Amino acid sequence: MSTSRGPRTDWRPNASLEAAKARAQLLASVRDFFRERQVLEVETPLLGAAPVTDVHLDSFATTYSGPGETDGLPYYLSTSPELAMKRLLAADFGPIFQICKAFRNGESGRSHNPEFTILEWYRPGWDHHTLMDEVGELVSAVLASPKPDRVTYAEAFVATGIDAHDPDEDVLAAALAQWRLPAAETTAEATQALFARVVEPTLGSKRPTFVYDFPVDQAAMARLRTGERPIAERFELYFRGQELANGFCELCDADEQRRRFEADVEERERRGLPAVQPDQRFLAALTAGLPACSGVALGIDRLLMLALGSDDIGQTLTFPFSRA
Repeated sequence: MSTSRGPRTDWRPNASLEAAKARAQLLASVRDFFRERQVLEVETPLLGAAPVTDVHLDSFATTYSGPGETDGLPYYLSTSPELAMKRLLAADFGPIFQICKAFRNGESGRSHNPEFTILEWYRPGWDHHTLMDEVGELVSAVLASPKPDRVTYAEAFVATGIDAHDPDEDVLAAALAQWRLPAAETTAEATQALFARVVEPTLGSKRPTFVYDFPVDQAAMARLRTGERPIAERFELYFRGQELANGFCELCDADEQRRRFEADVEERERRGLPAVQPDQRFLAALTAGLPACSGVALGIDRLLMLALGSDDIGQTLTFPFSRA
């Protein structure tokens, strides 16, 4: 998908009528799936007072000016409804799902659009293995695909010849050079780069494939399982070259989450990225008590790409970024 803007008179939609009908049917099927399972559909704000702290994500920023705020207040378009939905979980809303728009600055290409549609849902009392079962059921129902395979991150990473959970720095550097990848600043970035280049192309060619139990330095907001070799209770789903979903057994420890946010803030400063402050309302909800739960985010546009047999996200969107 080209990101360059064409003539402003180019008013026609990018997606075909058939694609628009397929999207409507897909969304109806998703809502039927959750209604049958008595999962509540919710809405949360797309515009929030706190940006994401993740160094790999860039929030769109705007300013609210209104009564009593003549100097303006900064607000940010949501990169995911995750934090707001967890506030609902802390308020005992039970199992919930949401289909909404999300926004990520700088992400554009054949599999990315800065504005995209996300499906996110949470299951109190479930671990990430049980949630993988449900994700597999949804994807199989929508795409009429086979039951997904499952492989641990360590098992998938064997293709690189490196121990994913305890990599040797010199071996990592040599592997990056071998695959003509740029040098990485951190172990996490090196393993992620190798995973994307070497492992991901091999996943889900014939059936959807879950990769689960990630290295601890890729935990994001996942709970850590301690032991002789700690792991992050996280999973991703791949099918036909697309990463479809990213899920966690969610971190419920407010103190640990605060530490992770603070580490993000420090890393953003080190990289010269815009300064941000963590979402204090979300941290207050964690302190009040988030029930043990698992959650997952799934890209609706990518799911529709697979349903249509398309390799360009722009063909699923009436007006992609280049025509907005």
